[in-house]
Amino acid sequence: MPVPSGHLGNLSPEQEAKLREFWAATLKIFGVEDPHHLNVADLSLADEDTQSISEVDGKDKKKSKKRLGLFKKKDKDSSNGSATPTKDPSHHADSDDKYGQYKEFQDIIATQNPESIRATFWSMVKADHPDALLLRFLRARKWDVQKALVMLVSTMRWRSKEQHVDDDIILRGEGGALEDSQSSDPAVKREGTDFLTQLRMGKSFLHGTDKEGRPLCFVRVRLHKGGEQTERSLERYTVYVIETARLALRPPVETACIVFDMTHFSMANMDYTPVKFMIKVFEANYPESLGAVLVHKSPWIFQGVWKIIRGWLDPVVAGKVHFTSDVHDLEKFIPKSQIIKELDGEEAWEYKYVDPIPGENDAMKEEAPRKELETERHNEVLEYQQKTFEWIAQGMGPDADKIKETRNALAGSLNQNYWKLDKYIRARTIYDRTGMISPDGKINFYPPTHGKGSNQAVAPTSNISKTDTSADDVD
Repeated sequence: MPVPSGHLGNLSPEQEAKLREFWAATLKIFGVEDPHHLNVADLSLADEDTQSISEVDGKDKKKSKKRLGLFKKKDKDSSNGSATPTKDPSHHADSDDKYGQYKEFQDIIATQNPESIRATFWSMVKADHPDALLLRFLRARKWDVQKALVMLVSTMRWRSKEQHVDDDIILRGEGGALEDSQSSDPAVKREGTDFLTQLRMGKSFLHGTDKEGRPLCFVRVRLHKGGEQTERSLERYTVYVIETARLALRPPVETACIVFDMTHFSMANMDYTPVKFMIKVFEANYPESLGAVLVHKSPWIFQGVWKIIRGWLDPVVAGKVHFTSDVHDLEKFIPKSQIIKELDGEEAWEYKYVDPIPGENDAMKEEAPRKELETERHNEVLEYQQKTFEWIAQGMGPDADKIKETRNALAGSLNQNYWKLDKYIRARTIYDRTGMISPDGKINFYPPTHGKGSNQAVAPTSNISKTDTSADDVD
C-alpha cells in the first residue's frame, strides 16, 4: 500500500520545506549550534547572532528572548521552499490552545535548560525515524510550524517533568511495580499494586492487527470501577500501554486501533477522569497515533455519555470513532479469523498475564555496555544534527538527495542502536516475555502462544506479524 501524503517517504516539496523549517526551529530551541556555520540566514530563524544557547533559567530573560527570536513576522514565501517563520506562538488565540500549551511553551523557554529539552526529545525518538516523529506534530497542526513547535516542546515537558515517561514508567516498568507492591511505604505499595492489578486483570492488552496492519489495543471497560485504583496509577498504566504500543509500530504503519469492549457496561464503569486524561494525551502528547477507535457493543445508556465525551474530542479524533454492535461490524476492520473468541470471532486466544521473571532486568545493572551504547548513540545524534543543518541549508539544491540518503542511513543506525540499548534502559514487559517483542526489535503480533491460551512465558521469536502492514489514511 502506498505511503500516504505527508508521511515520511511521500512529502511534497512544500511539505519537505515545512519539515526543514521545523527542524531549524527545533534545533534552535535545543540550543544546538550549526557546527560548520553553514548559511542558514535565509531561513530567518533567529537574530543575526547564531551562537549557541547553553543555559536558560528563570532570571535569564535575554537568553529566553533569543530563543523566542526565531518567531519573526512572516516574510514572503521563498521560491526554494525556505522557512518563513511567523509570530511568537504565544500570540495565538485561546480558542486555538485547548490544553494551555502556549503558556507552557513560554514557561519552558524561560526556565528550562535547552539541553534537557533536547535530551528528552532524543529519548522519545527511541526506534523512530526522527523525521517521522516531527512529521506527526506537523500533520497534527496542519503544517503550521510554530503551532507544531509549541506542541512538541510542551510534550517534552510533559514527558520529563509531569509523567517521567522515560526515567520512571518505562525504565522501571512491571518489575518496578512488583517491587513497589512489596514496599513498607503504604503509598508506594498502593501505586505498585494498583498498576499490577490492571495488568493482571487484563483491563487492556495488545494483541494482533486490524486489516490495515495497525496494532490492536483492547480495553475491557467492564473491568474498570471508579476509585478502585488511584488516579496516578491509572495515568501511569495508560502511558505504559501507549508507550509499549509505540514499540510495535513499524513503517509504513504509524497508528494503532483501539477497541473499547463495552460488553456488560454499566454506569458503575463510567469514570470521566481517566477518559479526559486519555483524550488529552492522544490529542496533545501522542499526535497522529490513533488510526481508528471501535466502540463495541455499547448499551443504550452509553448514548448520553457519548454526547458528553464527543464534546471533548477534537473533530478529527471524533471522526475516527466507529460504533460496532456485533462480530459482523468488527469484520469491517478486523478479519474474522483474527477476531478473538471473546468478541465472537474465530481466534482461540485469550489474555493471561505472565508475571515478571526473576533476573529479566539484570542487564539494566550493567553500566559499561550501556554507557558504550549511549556514547555511540550520542555521537550518531550529533552527526544526524550536523547533516540536518546541511539539509536545511541545501534546500532543494543539487545535493539534497545525497544528504537525505545520508540522514536516512543515520536514522537507520539510530534504530539499530536503540534495539541494542533497549534491554539496558527499558524494563521487560509481558509482550517481551510472551514473544511479541523480540530482543532485536522484531514484532510478532501472533507469537507461539497464539491459539493456546498459555500463560507461560516463551522464548522470544523473530517472526513478524502474519498480516501485511499498511499505512493509515491521513485525515
